[in-house]
Amino acid sequence: MSLPADAQAKGPAIPLARWADRQLAALTRDHGLPRLHGAALLGERGAHGGYRIGGRISAGLGGSRLLPTRDGRWFALTLIRDVDRELLPALFQDEALAVFDHAAIAAAALRHDCADLLQRGRMLGLPVASADEEPVSAPVEILERGDKRRRTAGHRPLVVDLSAIWAGPLAGHLLWQAGMEVVKVESLTRPDLIRRDDPATFDRINQGKASLLVDFASAEQKARLIGLIRSANVVIESSRPRALRHLGIDADALVREIPGLVWLTVTGHGARGEPANWVGIGNDCGVAGGLSRALAEVTGEIGYVGDAIADPLTGIVGAREVLRALQQGGARRIGLSMSAIVAMALAEERAFDRAALDCELRSWGQAVGHPFPALAPRVPSAPVRPLGADTERYLAAALAC
Repeated sequence: MSLPADAQAKGPAIPLARWADRQLAALTRDHGLPRLHGAALLGERGAHGGYRIGGRISAGLGGSRLLPTRDGRWFALTLIRDVDRELLPALFQDEALAVFDHAAIAAAALRHDCADLLQRGRMLGLPVASADEEPVSAPVEILERGDKRRRTAGHRPLVVDLSAIWAGPLAGHLLWQAGMEVVKVESLTRPDLIRRDDPATFDRINQGKASLLVDFASAEQKARLIGLIRSANVVIESSRPRALRHLGIDADALVREIPGLVWLTVTGHGARGEPANWVGIGNDCGVAGGLSRALAEVTGEIGYVGDAIADPLTGIVGAREVLRALQQGGARRIGLSMSAIVAMALAEERAFDRAALDCELRSWGQAVGHPFPALAPRVPSAPVRPLGADTERYLAAALAC
């Protein structure tokens, strides 16, 4: 069955965009944000990047693929860095594997059961998923609590955004839309990849933020950064536990110590225990959250839904949780699981209007090869600061404190 002519012209709706839209409407109603729309936040990168719906290959660069396994299941493997390809011989237990050959990788997947690949992949630190897994963490968890802080009327909260790519920076963008002062921190040796790879998306979600460039090999600069964090109201990060330890940052201790501090930890699969060390990014987390299986149940064909859909869904939820926490006043560390947020959104949308969701999934499945839905461009309304332009101003102030 082909896509109807009108849908071909404008592209099919992205499933779960209506769920996202209801969350954004609530942010406008409850916290005064400008009215943004779910279809825009979920689809603007694909619409303006010329993306096509790829079926079993993720949209855009095609960095994630759904591979059939020996036991008849589907394994999602994301490869966006050469260092990940170096781990493929260990994943597939084949030292002779041609790691840049998609056909060879697909053939290797057929020699293994999905559960074995999932377990090994996560032990190796690869972003992987199974279409039939269930999230092991709650979508939102309170990991630590601290004392309340009373804020004066007109206080403008300071947000230190240590995250990268999409989910965390989008949360920071929405907090900036709410009127907060947001400072984006990047590593001297590893700046945010989408600054280079997807500058249009970078500009949309990092407009209006101050820009800091920090040498994490410098004890002095790390100490100044921690000083800045101590003066903040909100911190956003998406690091695995060992990365925070390497920076000398103990998030739980800071939350206990600093009244009113809201710390947002964005993860692929959970912030506690073993899942805290699992790597997950938007496309494979969408699979882990059940969205590809939902597509298969409706259409008979499995595939990716949306563009790294777990990222924008998580960014919206992250902003919502931070705003709620600031209203309540108590310090807390909030853990987000991207895969569980997809599962939550899917369950809530099914409960809200199962027939409409199934229709959207059906249209999406019929649209393989077609462009993403057309959207009017969301033009940045504030400048994007040059990389590191505000480093001295903020870190010098942190040292003075």
